[in-house]
Amino acid sequence: MQKVKIKKNDEVLVTQGRDRGARGKVMKVFPAEGTAIVERINLIKRHTRANPSQSVQGGILEREAPIRLSNLKLVCPECGKPTRAGRTRLENGAGVRSCKICGATFN
Repeated sequence: MQKVKIKKNDEVLVTQGRDRGARGKVMKVFPAEGTAIVERINLIKRHTRANPSQSVQGGILEREAPIRLSNLKLVCPECGKPTRAGRTRLENGAGVRSCKICGATFN
């Protein structure tokens, strides 16, 4: 299991795969699997059967599939560029993530 530097609600850039170059917001991170679900990225189609007891309508549903964290790059909220996240200690001893390009800190 790797140290995850991408968190929920972060904006990321896809670096590999059919959605390369697309940006999106992280909806959920799975650290044990090393994957994340990104909004409107890596869409798949699921054929579902109708279930009248739960009032679920059947058909072809489109939803996001998990994408590997190694194929995502964090977008800095300050400079807006795709970057790697570093760790920086503040004066009060708290550790925060920082941009490797502009040096801005964010959490």
